[in-house]
Amino acid sequence: MQDRIDRKTFLRVAGAGAAAATVWRPGAAALAARTRAAQHAPNVLVIVLDSTRHDYVGAYGNTWMRTPTIDALARESLRFTRAFPEAMPTVPARRSLMMGRRVYPWHDWKPTRNLPGSPGWTGLSAQTTTWLKTLRRHGYWTGYVTDNPFLGFAPEWAGFRSTLSKFHRVGGQVGALHPAGTISERDVLHWLPQGMRTERYLKGMRQHLANVDGGNVESESCAARVFSRGIDELVTAMRNRPFALVVDSFDPHEPWTPPQKYLDLYGDRHYDGSWPGNVQYKRSGYMPAAAVKRLPTVYGASLTLADTWMGRFLERFYASGLQHETVVVFLSDHGILLGDRGWTGKPALELHPELIQVPFLLRDPSGRMAGQTTPYFVSPHDVGPTLLRMTGMPTPSDMNGVDLSPLLSGGRPRLSRRFCFGGYANHWYYRDDRWALIADGNNSGRELFDLTQDPGEQTSVARDHPALLDTIYQRVLHSAGARRLPFFSAAD
Repeated sequence: MQDRIDRKTFLRVAGAGAAAATVWRPGAAALAARTRAAQHAPNVLVIVLDSTRHDYVGAYGNTWMRTPTIDALARESLRFTRAFPEAMPTVPARRSLMMGRRVYPWHDWKPTRNLPGSPGWTGLSAQTTTWLKTLRRHGYWTGYVTDNPFLGFAPEWAGFRSTLSKFHRVGGQVGALHPAGTISERDVLHWLPQGMRTERYLKGMRQHLANVDGGNVESESCAARVFSRGIDELVTAMRNRPFALVVDSFDPHEPWTPPQKYLDLYGDRHYDGSWPGNVQYKRSGYMPAAAVKRLPTVYGASLTLADTWMGRFLERFYASGLQHETVVVFLSDHGILLGDRGWTGKPALELHPELIQVPFLLRDPSGRMAGQTTPYFVSPHDVGPTLLRMTGMPTPSDMNGVDLSPLLSGGRPRLSRRFCFGGYANHWYYRDDRWALIADGNNSGRELFDLTQDPGEQTSVARDHPALLDTIYQRVLHSAGARRLPFFSAAD
């Protein structure tokens, strides 16, 4: 990437995935409303990269990872240094993002067909209020492009998909774009070290490799397909201004099969062992030490691949001059453990920054606060209220996220957040300027960390502060408006 991505020229990228779309043809009244709104309201663009660790992004201080697209966007954005999703992982986080209100605590959760049986995972109906639905009601063209296996393909999300002017789902993360038999056993074993060679992972990796043409051609990668389709939908959006477009890439979520040139960026060119192309959500001892050591390389290469194709998309965006009339948000839903603390994947009881802190950027079309940072605690459920305020649209009363736009003019949001909290399955976390707490919904298994003395969160001091533990718990209950936090004995 160059210093300013708006100086890039448009590169049309190849690659297409399986698609299914719903198309809205507005009537005269909607067209008139859109025309009136276009005279004053900015467009909206939201970009999501799944499973993106904040500490693997250059703009957040990483010195060895290559994320030039995100870094360039950060130079033109307000960067949030304390972004913690209040609901995790994939589906809960997107419910929070779309609805503009808290999802955790999920007291009324029940297992949902076609979705994992983990607390917080459920669908989104056509009747649910979302900021995209609100913008469309006020004359915006709304679009969504994703390869997310749940958001894009689960029947329980069909209602949400139907509320958009255009929804395009991209195959590859699920389904069979090409026969699994086209991939040899040798190729499968190349991406699965000992400890991962169970029937489930062998079958899944074989089909994934088939879908991405063996992992050798980057234009066939899932990220390339998503952002290529994103370019196509951006062209459509430009003809229907004002627009609100979300491009949501499941990469760099596992499985990982980046082309060799991306692995070469991070060394190990002479490594001849199996690459860890997937992980289990457990302690890392199931995998050979040599494979665990290379998890950051495989993940980093996959993140750089996603960053590269996000760059291709933004080249088109800037070449069209849309940066002068569009609010841009970039964020992720959670991180991932890559051997950190002796764990791999996303274990719900390890709610440390490697898993719960994400990059979050807000770019104002007029350049306010470009390149600046704020320590304000922020979460995905703040996106909706912020975008509605910045577009001049009314915020529905059931959205309880915070409008962040006052920060762009040096002001303060209406809510002064002294702490943040959130949940993942049966566990929850709390963080403030000094303390970090992890516990389960029964308020047991508590770990407390003094961030002034132990910023790496290595040693729990819970036994030394029983009164503080109770204070924090009551503080979270009061903020959540709850008598207790949820715990489901048959889950997790």
